[in-house]
Amino acid sequence: MAELVLGIDPGSRATGYGLVMRNGQRLSAVAHGVIRPKAKAPLADRLETIFSGLVEQIERHGPVAAAVEEVFFSANARSALTLGQARGVALLAAAVKGLPVFEYTPSVVKNAVVGYGRAEKRQVQHMVRLILGLPGAPAQDAADALAVAICHCNSMDFQDRAGR
Repeated sequence: MAELVLGIDPGSRATGYGLVMRNGQRLSAVAHGVIRPKAKAPLADRLETIFSGLVEQIERHGPVAAAVEEVFFSANARSALTLGQARGVALLAAAVKGLPVFEYTPSVVKNAVVGYGRAEKRQVQHMVRLILGLPGAPAQDAADALAVAICHCNSMDFQDRAGR
């Protein structure tokens, strides 16, 4: 049975999204991109742009689940707080549309896609392109979102084998 998963890489300046179709063991990209709010816009306006953009993708494609990357810890508390707010908006967009939400740490995502939890972003982009058979590397934020969706699809596969 085919299942469509929305992967989200939240950020207040750029939020990546990626939709991955899982059909048995086969994974394929359905859509991916980056939501880029106006850089000089107030935070509330940027968050609304992210929310609206994600809701639009959910309504357009109809995924069955959302997978969101967890916030990494930063030395800059203000940046971490702003990132957390963008992440909260992503969680809200999925919840408002009735999607179950799954969360994965960056190291779990990288391990699922590259095989190494401390992989560099270029390595993630490259492996996402290979796994999904894309003609070129997606934008960095979109590649990260696709990687989160791939991670969830792999997790679904494990859960299926475990009989859950």
